[in-house]
Amino acid sequence: MKNNQQTEHEHDFIIGRHPAVAALKAKDQEINKVFIQEGLRSDAIGEIIQLAKRRRLVISTVPKTKLDQMSDHQNHQGVILAVAAYHYASLDDLFDRAEERNEAPFFLILDQLADPHNLGSILRTADAAGVHGVIIPKRRAVGLTEVVAKTAAGAIEHVPVARVTNLVQTAKELKTRGVWLFGTDMKGTDYRHWDAKGAVALVIGNEGKGISKLLKQSCDEMLTIPMIGHVQSLNASVAASLLIYQGFNSRHPL
Repeated sequence: MKNNQQTEHEHDFIIGRHPAVAALKAKDQEINKVFIQEGLRSDAIGEIIQLAKRRRLVISTVPKTKLDQMSDHQNHQGVILAVAAYHYASLDDLFDRAEERNEAPFFLILDQLADPHNLGSILRTADAAGVHGVIIPKRRAVGLTEVVAKTAAGAIEHVPVARVTNLVQTAKELKTRGVWLFGTDMKGTDYRHWDAKGAVALVIGNEGKGISKLLKQSCDEMLTIPMIGHVQSLNASVAASLLIYQGFNSRHPL
């Protein structure tokens, strides 16, 4: 069953040394130009220059003020890559990734996540735990930006992200393809009992509103993270990390 979601791109920059190295090593990342801060000398900068030369990219040495302006005064570490686009995968690409690894699919669905730092952190954890792909909505949610790429520290090059028009319809398609959906809520099964063997998708809600009503109704089971402290909520990326690694633990037991 083929997904009709078209491959999409957004123009942006990749900022910082580690994200730059990961992008330069990624065969499918199109890069237009490499900007290096003038006067910088280090092993990391040397590696970036060598990688860029191997790919025959244009390398431009510019003042720090230029990089500050391009990065909107983020911590660019003296390196910015101008990329043709960030690539969005299709739903089929995510299934293909699982099949290539001879594993049952393990996906994340992020419902209207707004903070690019949260998305970047989640991508980093997803890569570490072997998640096969992330699904985000087109509207009312953060996409793949330079802030996401920098926070992900290179993981954006290794975890395919599909951007879809309607998460509820996508959830229905996933279920027809044998994927079980697990949501997160204040009331539900203790996440420590979650057995993520088989084809599963973990749904993480918006930072303030949680999972939307219709998407929650599409979930097969709700999971909760028990808390005994004074603060009865967790940052979205922290909660996602706990749940992702519970999935990893059950799929890769000691």
